[in-house]
Amino acid sequence: MTETDNTRVNTHAQGIPEFGFTEKPEHTQAYLWPVILRLAGKMTPGMRILDLGCGNGSMAALFANEGCSVLGVDPSKQGVAHARSRNLPNTQFMEGLATPDLINQLGVEPFDMVISTEVVEHLYAPRDWAACAFHALRPGGAAICSTPYHGYAKNLLLALTGKLDRHFTALWDGGHIKFWSPKTLDMLLTEAGFGNTTWRGAGRMPPLYMSMVMRAERPE
Repeated sequence: MTETDNTRVNTHAQGIPEFGFTEKPEHTQAYLWPVILRLAGKMTPGMRILDLGCGNGSMAALFANEGCSVLGVDPSKQGVAHARSRNLPNTQFMEGLATPDLINQLGVEPFDMVISTEVVEHLYAPRDWAACAFHALRPGGAAICSTPYHGYAKNLLLALTGKLDRHFTALWDGGHIKFWSPKTLDMLLTEAGFGNTTWRGAGRMPPLYMSMVMRAERPE
C-alpha cells in the first residue's frame, strides 16, 4: 500500500509504527484478483506495470506470473524488504512516495498500467496519489485501483447491526481515513484527468461488497 509523505506508512516518523507487512499474501488478494483480471483485459508478455503501493509484493507477484514487467513502489521499508525477498522475475521494488513527480524521480519511462490496491483509503492527500497514477501512465494506459466499498445499504446494515464502530474504527494506527463511494472515487480520478471510468464490486454480493475495483484510462 502506498501513501504520500503525510500518510499512513510514513507516520512511523511521528512515533506511530509501520503498517506491519509480512511475507504472507494480503488478505484482500483472493477476492480482488479475479475482478482486477477482468478489468485489466488482455495482458501481453513484457507489459509494463507500476504497482503503486506494492506493500509486501503479493499483488505484483500475480502480475509477474502473467509475464508482465513490474515495478513496485512503496514508502514502507518493511514492505519493500518483504517484496524483494520474493525474488520475482522481471520485477523490481523501490521505496518511494505517491507524488506527481515520482516517475521523474525514478528516472523510468511511463507505464502501460498502474495498479493500486487498498491504498487510497489511507491517504491524507489522495489528489497527489491520483496525479501520480496519471503521470505514471503512457497516453492510452489504464489505472486499476481498489478500495473498501461504501454504499447506503451497506452502511445502514452496519448501523443496524451495531458494527459501525468496528468498521470505522479510529483506533487503528495508520488505518482508513477516507471512505470512498463509486461516485467520489470517480470524481477524484476524473479531476486528475482520467476518463472512461468503470467499476465492479468485489467480495460478497451486491450491495454489500467488501471492496470496489475501478478502472480509469489516461486519454490518448
